[in-house]
Amino acid sequence: MQYKISQEQNERKKSLINNKLYEYNLKHFPKDLRGRYQEINLFLTDENDQICGGILGEICWNWLEIHTLMIDEDLRGQGYGSKLLLKIEQIALNNKCDFIKVDTLSFQALDFYQNHGYQIYGTLDNVGRDHKHYYLKKDLS
Repeated sequence: MQYKISQEQNERKKSLINNKLYEYNLKHFPKDLRGRYQEINLFLTDENDQICGGILGEICWNWLEIHTLMIDEDLRGQGYGSKLLLKIEQIALNNKCDFIKVDTLSFQALDFYQNHGYQIYGTLDNVGRDHKHYYLKKDLS
């Protein structure tokens, strides 16, 4: 049999690959963690229902991963990011997550996360040539 490699935007094939990896991973986790996948999306809106910020993440196995935290620039420093972060941390605790992980760039929110108890566990240099990419974790257990 011959095989080929193709590059394409195909949601069906992408989903198939992700599902195959998920099925493989299931064999390596305890039964009580199987099926633990849930998107967590929190939004900050104004009185006109316009989105001003949000935090996007997912519960996977025994952790919650934050993919995106964004607050409109004119609202930063007013505590909205902290409120969103504390809310998603509470959701993680309610779902018996052991830790939360997040990544950020050196010009983004490193101090913010560290001020909320997150600790660096990895760093990449030369990101965009002038920046660092930080990987952080907060233990909940």
